[in-house]
Amino acid sequence: MSDFPTTAESLQSSTPIYQPASAKLDLPRALRALRALLRDKENTTQVFEIMRALNGRSTARGYRRLLRTAQGGRQAYEREELIRHLDDDAAMVIYPPGTLGAEYLAWRISEGLSAEGLAQESRKGLDLSKVELRHPYAWFGRRIRDVHDLWHILSGYGRDGLGEACLVSFSFAQTRGLGWALIALGAALNVRKLGGGREHVAAIWEGYQRGRKAEWLLGEDYRIVLAEPVETARQRLGISPALLYDAIPAARRNRIVKVS
Repeated sequence: MSDFPTTAESLQSSTPIYQPASAKLDLPRALRALRALLRDKENTTQVFEIMRALNGRSTARGYRRLLRTAQGGRQAYEREELIRHLDDDAAMVIYPPGTLGAEYLAWRISEGLSAEGLAQESRKGLDLSKVELRHPYAWFGRRIRDVHDLWHILSGYGRDGLGEACLVSFSFAQTRGLGWALIALGAALNVRKLGGGREHVAAIWEGYQRGRKAEWLLGEDYRIVLAEPVETARQRLGISPALLYDAIPAARRNRIVKVS
């Protein structure tokens, strides 16, 4: 019994208090990050800077929405960290060809990426205790981060500049985080300066429409989705084809819209 107070005090002192994201928008901070991102689409750190400046309480709202879904309570209780599974080659190689899991593994290897690499970008310049906090809202924020590359495959958008712009527009529709909206808007406004046309802006707008019409992807059990054939998952989730994006030649996508 004498040890219990010491243990409790130790736990209390070692566990950071969760600080919910402020509902106040920091537009100047977001615009500075957007300008840096538009200069270099690979500067992924700026994406997370924009999210922190504008997304406010959207993560908390998303978590509460998860609890209202059929399987959300179980997923919230289990609180699986997707990053561990996505970077586990031994686990991922088991998925049959054509499934989301197999397509993701092949894509990750070909692109030279990892879920942990994206996570490292999200941690730059931050107190790690606030990023990796053992709290439901923090966990849900990591979930949003970790499904980004899975959404590349489900949406059909590549990692070229236009594909990233379309995906952030898609992500705004799914998450309602204003940071995604700012990046998509910045990309659309940047098109004309870089020599693009209306078809590029239309493709970005189509990304939003596709995200709005699809099922809420953050409520999905990704262990199940990873085992599904990609086309089956798209049909079940209501993810329509990326017609306008696909119509633009690949050679023009990266040259026209430089945003990640």
